[in-house]
Amino acid sequence: MKKTPLYEKHVSLGAKMMEFGGWMMPLQYTGILQEHEAVRQRAGLFDVSHMGEVMIKGRGATEFIQKLITNDISGMREFQVLYSPMCYPDGGTVDDLLVYKFDAQHYLLVVNAANIEEDVEWIESHKPHDVEVEDLSEQYAQLALQGPKSQKVLQRIVDVPLDKIKFFRFVDGVNIAGVSALISRTGYTGEDGFEIYIPADGACKVWDTIVDAGAEFHVMPAGLGARDTLRLEAALPLYGHELSPDISPLEAGLDRFVKLDKPDFIGREALIEQKGSGISRKLVGLEMVDRGIPRQGYEVQVEGRSIGYVTSGSFSPTLKKNIALALIDVRYAAQGSQVDVIVRNKALKAEVVKIPFYAKQYKK
Repeated sequence: MKKTPLYEKHVSLGAKMMEFGGWMMPLQYTGILQEHEAVRQRAGLFDVSHMGEVMIKGRGATEFIQKLITNDISGMREFQVLYSPMCYPDGGTVDDLLVYKFDAQHYLLVVNAANIEEDVEWIESHKPHDVEVEDLSEQYAQLALQGPKSQKVLQRIVDVPLDKIKFFRFVDGVNIAGVSALISRTGYTGEDGFEIYIPADGACKVWDTIVDAGAEFHVMPAGLGARDTLRLEAALPLYGHELSPDISPLEAGLDRFVKLDKPDFIGREALIEQKGSGISRKLVGLEMVDRGIPRQGYEVQVEGRSIGYVTSGSFSPTLKKNIALALIDVRYAAQGSQVDVIVRNKALKAEVVKIPFYAKQYKK
């Protein structure tokens, strides 16, 4: 079981630890509801050092990444971040990732923790001779400071004007307590916030510095439990749930990140065909009408017939409702449609609703 550089810190804080993607990670510290609320109202600090970082360098770097991903990086500026799925030839999803552009010959890909080895192998297998691929995952630690007070907290300990960093932009070489950091205005909670990349050996120092700076605002350490309820409310996909080798980005409702008109990329033909013939299933939001919490894998039915399954589900601390994302037959995907979710062998009523469930509070 892998451990992040902050493992001992989590244990000393009394975190309840759990296995996630081969890593021992904090599920919660004080409690999922309290940590969720802290992020929505003030700020929460997450250890996301389990995420993977892959450096792509060389003359052919831009063209190579264009071939790997479904989104279009041709219009990216330096120090911009781009979200994109990465697909197999059949349109299924290898992973979803972030692309950080330093310049036309230098990029950083941030990939999901459970997929690091497979992603690196996939990327390496398509690498041209004029591109260098390096897995830097073990060298990086990553923290996420998320919530409406995150800028105020972080501004106390950095000398760059954070207000100048727009959403999905980043700055590099920022000094935090003597540690050099890359800071991006990105996150996975639906709130404004920052993701901070630092050398692994500086993780504890930066963590403590942020906690001290945030004491006045009651910034809380937050675990994977709150991370999951926050991202679910914002309807942000989680690989292995809303995306997988069996689920295409089009089925997951990520059409805006699939640029079928750009030059050839892996999976393009399959996705063009899927778009042309129309997808047969679609990711939708569900709100429970009957009492019961929908969980991943629960069957969704109409009149006793299976029409799909729940990909993620939980009680929503912000909305005080039971909600889910589900991949269902497109014929039943219209808002207002009534369906049943099978919870412990009982058919409980749910309604298809608009997503995201929670209005995202991103800085423009």
